[in-house]
Amino acid sequence: MTKNRQMIDPQLEANLDRTAAFRTQLRRYLHKTKTVTVAADLTPERYDLLLMVKAAADSGDLATVGDLCESLDLKQTAVTELVKRAEEAGLLARERSADDGRVYLLRLTAEGERRLRRVFDALAVERAAFVETFQLLNDRFHA
Repeated sequence: MTKNRQMIDPQLEANLDRTAAFRTQLRRYLHKTKTVTVAADLTPERYDLLLMVKAAADSGDLATVGDLCESLDLKQTAVTELVKRAEEAGLLARERSADDGRVYLLRLTAEGERRLRRVFDALAVERAAFVETFQLLNDRFHA
């Protein structure tokens, strides 16, 4: 194994190590997200959906399925199903757009807000650790 490591470009080796550290932290964050979302009676996918809808509302817009397809990097059928199930669970409300009757605008219900906040707050330490790791790795990649 030592022979192989000597043959690798030192810069490539450093980048591989940094990437591995980043992936490790990402996996830890995703694992904790799964644990916390289940405790809040959500799935990680539903948490992501609620988070994107809330982020859009906080920036002054109401999310649409099209917006969510882009931000969640999912196909329209998958997002439509996620929205439908979240609405059935009382987490989202839909209203027709006044500008385009084919488009629905999405907002969180009080229950959706409550569950989103529960998960978001529970992930504060992990989010901070993830951001710190990302910043450190970013600094090292650009050094």
